[in-house]
Amino acid sequence: MSALRIALPSKGWEEVTLDFLGHCGLRVDRSNPRQYRARMRGLPGGAAEVVFQRATDIFDEVNGGTVDLGITGYDIVAEHRSEEDEIVVVHGELGFRRCSLVLAVPEGWVDVTSVADLAEVAVELRSAGRALRVATKYPNLARQFLYDRGITYFELVEVSGAIEAAPMLETADIVCDITSSGVTLRENRLKSVAGGVVVESQACLIGHRRGLLSDPERLEATHGLLELIEAYLRSRQQVSITANIRGESAEGVARRVLASGVVAGLRGPTVARVFPKDAAAGDWFALTVVVGEDVLLAAVESLRHAGASEVTATQVRYVFEQQSWTFEALKRQLYGPADDKTDLEKTTAWSSS
Repeated sequence: MSALRIALPSKGWEEVTLDFLGHCGLRVDRSNPRQYRARMRGLPGGAAEVVFQRATDIFDEVNGGTVDLGITGYDIVAEHRSEEDEIVVVHGELGFRRCSLVLAVPEGWVDVTSVADLAEVAVELRSAGRALRVATKYPNLARQFLYDRGITYFELVEVSGAIEAAPMLETADIVCDITSSGVTLRENRLKSVAGGVVVESQACLIGHRRGLLSDPERLEATHGLLELIEAYLRSRQQVSITANIRGESAEGVARRVLASGVVAGLRGPTVARVFPKDAAAGDWFALTVVVGEDVLLAAVESLRHAGASEVTATQVRYVFEQQSWTFEALKRQLYGPADDKTDLEKTTAWSSS
């Protein structure tokens, strides 16, 4: 079988990425932490080959076909994507490394609180004979964002060091930069403006279109990868509740519990007969239901009112649905509509999934 090749980010991303994959049941074996190559266990058909790269370089690695898949920031993908590239977004929201690309101005600009105000500043500067200078490492996104909002007279400034320092050093007027908490902006006496979010970003999984199209085995391994990721992401904040409850029948217990409305679960409660140690104890049933963590206490109280006792709750690790919806979306990106059988039939390894 052709081994799936995956690029994972290093330089500040590595720990959180490996932790995420570990929770998905995908263990990365790296015997020497100084090495840039490793193996990933947990996929169907064998281990995947892993290479560690800077998040900013992974887009090019995947686009060039050096690797089949890669985890990087969506902001990087959005900045570098073009109609001619070979990139397909396999999963756009992995749920970690969340941040935003925003426009920020000096705190001293007390009258500038929105993008509309910024447009007025650009007009005033043009009347004075110069352009609004914008420091950024995201020229494509910044340029398009400003154009779309009617700001057409500006200059993008390349900054090699910390972008936030550019206004203080007078090399730029404003910045367009990544922020997660806003602390760095405030420490450099900058403030974001209303309507100034260029793009919301988080870790995402991208793939090489032609590589996945040409190798059914690697595509099937990608299917397994997505199944585990999707099931883990779906399971977060889900709790499995089990309780003992007295009743005359399983149907009667289910009706009593469903009447509460709080503990309906993903599809409904599972009710099974319990055989008590004491035969004189009467008819007892075990009930299992999955609910969100945010309604855990309400669900427990509802079960108590229904007559339940010995209530236990455990964290759910995976929730698998009938199929992987992200993989179905990937197939549509690669092959087009599902009713076009010409290309789909070429990949018999997974066409019946």
